[in-house]
Amino acid sequence: MKAATCSTCLPQATARDDAVLNVLADFVIHEELKPGDRLPTERVLSERLKVSRTTVREALTRWEGLGLVERRQGSGTYLKAAVSRDMLHLPLTFASGNDFESLMHTLEIRRGLEAEAAALCALRAGPAEVEIIRQKLEVMEEAFHSRAGMSSDEDWDFHQAIYRVSGNPLFEQIISAMHELFHRFWEHPLGVRDFGHASFPYHRTVYERIAAGDAEGARGEALKLIATVEADLRRGDANLKRAGYK
Repeated sequence: MKAATCSTCLPQATARDDAVLNVLADFVIHEELKPGDRLPTERVLSERLKVSRTTVREALTRWEGLGLVERRQGSGTYLKAAVSRDMLHLPLTFASGNDFESLMHTLEIRRGLEAEAAALCALRAGPAEVEIIRQKLEVMEEAFHSRAGMSSDEDWDFHQAIYRVSGNPLFEQIISAMHELFHRFWEHPLGVRDFGHASFPYHRTVYERIAAGDAEGARGEALKLIATVEADLRRGDANLKRAGYK
């Protein structure tokens, strides 16, 4: 597997490493495994690929570092992204602080991704895809109302559906790689207890524009949603400054 990676992020791959990863990729493709599917155990993979379990473990560790698989304690290893022999890997490195500057850096990236994904989704979503997004929206709205505004997991599912329907797999992969940092928006950043409440109505207006096939409208509503998030962050930063914490 040819990989474009940062040498300081992952061990340098040898020709043998690449050969094993190629065989593993071939196995995943042959078995028609899709993102979300569970891989066989290391023992089964070792037998099928005719390599040692240590070699399998090292290959999966490398894939985990690249964000291709997720290891869940007591459950197994799950595929997170589609794989092939000729894919390029672009690891992300970014600040993980919960300070105003770090959160704003993340929001600036999210603004571009959200807006363009929503526009492409509006252009490419068919009736079945629109229905899936509607269902995710309604689950999110129900969770928001029943849990006093706390609907981070359901919110994530709604946005994931839009990224997926956009037709560009890079949206979903980049967002997934940044999921932990994005999730911090829901952990009362900068002390804003009602964070995300102002953005709530725009989830439905984004959906409505997507359902109408209105790309520019969907982009505009997504930008409004992100603008409310920025306003919340700035409000929290101002509150901390007034309280003498900054």
